[in-house]
Amino acid sequence: MADEAKWYVAHTYSGYENKVKTTIEKTVENRKLQDQILEVMVPMQTVIETKGDKRKEVQRKLFPGYVMVHMVMNDDTWYVVRNTRGVTGFVGPGSNPVPLTEDEIRNMGILQSKKATLDINVGDRIRVVSGPWADTESVVTNVNEQKEKISIDIEMQGRDISVEIDFSDIQKLS
Repeated sequence: MADEAKWYVAHTYSGYENKVKTTIEKTVENRKLQDQILEVMVPMQTVIETKGDKRKEVQRKLFPGYVMVHMVMNDDTWYVVRNTRGVTGFVGPGSNPVPLTEDEIRNMGILQSKKATLDINVGDRIRVVSGPWADTESVVTNVNEQKEKISIDIEMQGRDISVEIDFSDIQKLS
């Protein structure tokens, strides 16, 4: 039965996402529906915020107001999710939930590991704040979101060499 499970999206009141997730998980446990509602998730991403010269990692909801539910759709599971306090309905026309396609799941990245994102583009000026190149200022020549690194040119012995720096080791200059 679990191989019939698909990912559905439940719409929630803003700020209720984690409470809805917890409530659905408790209901699944109490009603022994583990083979029908397999996973409930609130997709999060780690973002590095910079305020002044302070940097910190924060968790942000990827889709505020939505909870992803991996489940076998039937009357019981529909009822459990739809009648959870804080849920306003499923995504889909009327009361007909529409499952996410494989492409949508992949494109939204809800099943991938959380990645840090940084508001840095090629051409931006940055300062390296830690590591072997600390206090170096340069211009970004490449941004690699997958590896969470940027490339900059550094002058060594009269020549420019390209080095990769972690997102966590840089600060954007205004």
